[in-house]
Amino acid sequence: MSRISIIISGGGTGGHVFPAIAIADAIKKLEPEADILFVGALGKMEMERVPKAGYPIEGLPIAGLQRKLSVKNLLLPLKLVTSMRRAWQIVRRRRPHLVIGAGGYASAPVLAVAGWMGIPTLIQEQNAYAGLTNKLLAGMVKKVCVAYPGLEAYFPAHKIRLTGNPVRQDIVDLGNLDPQSEEYNKKRREAAAYYGLEADRKTVLIAGGSLGARTLNEAMMNLEDELLARPDVQWLWQCGKLYQARCEASATALRANVKLAPFIDRMDLAYLLADVVVCRAGALTIAELCVLGKAAILVPSPNVAEDHQTQNARALSDRLAAILVADDRIVAELGTQVQALLQEDNKRNSLSKQARHLGFPKAAEEIAKEALALIKRT
Repeated sequence: MSRISIIISGGGTGGHVFPAIAIADAIKKLEPEADILFVGALGKMEMERVPKAGYPIEGLPIAGLQRKLSVKNLLLPLKLVTSMRRAWQIVRRRRPHLVIGAGGYASAPVLAVAGWMGIPTLIQEQNAYAGLTNKLLAGMVKKVCVAYPGLEAYFPAHKIRLTGNPVRQDIVDLGNLDPQSEEYNKKRREAAAYYGLEADRKTVLIAGGSLGARTLNEAMMNLEDELLARPDVQWLWQCGKLYQARCEASATALRANVKLAPFIDRMDLAYLLADVVVCRAGALTIAELCVLGKAAILVPSPNVAEDHQTQNARALSDRLAAILVADDRIVAELGTQVQALLQEDNKRNSLSKQARHLGFPKAAEEIAKEALALIKRT
């Protein structure tokens, strides 16, 4: 057979881009000679992140529908037509053996063209509530790899394969460490030194993403002083670049056991230190928490399409693998929820165990196998 050619399309957010890169890496491990091209949306993060990961990418002038009234929506028909034409040119030129959709509106034109040309297609759905693009593509694709059970409402049951969401290899490697091993303890000491914390104290990680989360920051700033004063507890607070100035202004009242950072560049080390994680409920974050078996308080963002983060969080909380707290309740409840987990080792350990049961450390490899199986060997 000639060299395998594959197109991976999608992006727009890290929740689409990073799993797509992980899938590409897994395919290369199974088929080192595979020729992989990414297709994304011009101006979006994939145009920078994918080349850094070592893969070529071509961009489409596609854009998403603005949910609020906007003149940008008037340009959508033209951008769609232009993107379809560009997608046709790319697919016709490459003649791939397979096209993979990683979610996001950039994947729609490429997968549609591939379907019309009879090229096998696969989509990966990261969330517990299917995205609009993937729902529209469901009828024409050959296989749908999902991260959560129960998505038969959105996709034909015979096409679904439960694989989980791919996570970075450093997270997988961390999840494989024995907490009782010297290697684990050495890594924990390294993490503590990196963040200026202590390796033998309970640690709470508050993380709202690179841009930050307003309510998580407000909850932290309004946290009860007696909890902050506990000598056996330390806090790693990632406030986000948007809120850095405000949080730093209040940091003078914080105690020495609270470390404020606008951005966490070594999330693997932050996770390793954390006994309790308070965060949003994005698909990629949840996948990482499950692979690592972290006790988490999930606070779904209210500003996402179809409230899909609440669906993601419920997929864990319904299985006793995480605690779900609504965004409008976290300011009042953060202290109580954290205090309970810090004091109740059994509950914290139970959440950790249940979360790990829901983890898919080999998700990227399983998706890669499903993808390659669709290619007709000749």
